[in-house]
Amino acid sequence: MKNLLIYVHPNHKSLCAGLYESALEGLKKSSQEVQVIDLYAEQFDPVLVYNEDNRRRDMHKDPTLAEYREKILWADRLIFIYPIFWGRPPAMLLGFIDRIFASNFAYRDMGGMFPEQLLKGKAAVCISTMKGPAGYLQLWLGNAHQNLMKKAVFSFVGIQKAKFFEFGNVESNKGKQKSYMEKITHYFSAN
Repeated sequence: MKNLLIYVHPNHKSLCAGLYESALEGLKKSSQEVQVIDLYAEQFDPVLVYNEDNRRRDMHKDPTLAEYREKILWADRLIFIYPIFWGRPPAMLLGFIDRIFASNFAYRDMGGMFPEQLLKGKAAVCISTMKGPAGYLQLWLGNAHQNLMKKAVFSFVGIQKAKFFEFGNVESNKGKQKSYMEKITHYFSAN
């Protein structure tokens, strides 16, 4: 399986960084192919700009984003690793989605209620951390994070298979961090 690991965290000593290393370790154990996009290290610009010179309908042809589009097309599975900020993924990841999952690349407007889904057949895994309890998102926000990623993004572009790992209380449960990383290593070495 070809995996694209999209790492989105500004601190390379965080639990997210440990989960990133764990995912790579698991993928290596199972001899799967992997490519990496580290949005902060690559200084990805998440700001969506379109105007008279840079039209929204042409975003799928932006040459500065061609490498990202090629990696997404190459991959069978997209693996996102990021923290949860205010009940949602960080702006860096949302900006990446805004700019890369463009019309005529990730989907095609067909004039009706639903688009043609151009990323069909791909799977996604989201691994996220949060300061608060993991159950908070489900209890208070109606699982807004998973709904955003699964329904508003993945389903819209044709990614029907999505798995979520949400690790909560990461600052107060430092003793559990090793078990979180082992869980991720095991998942990717078996899947």
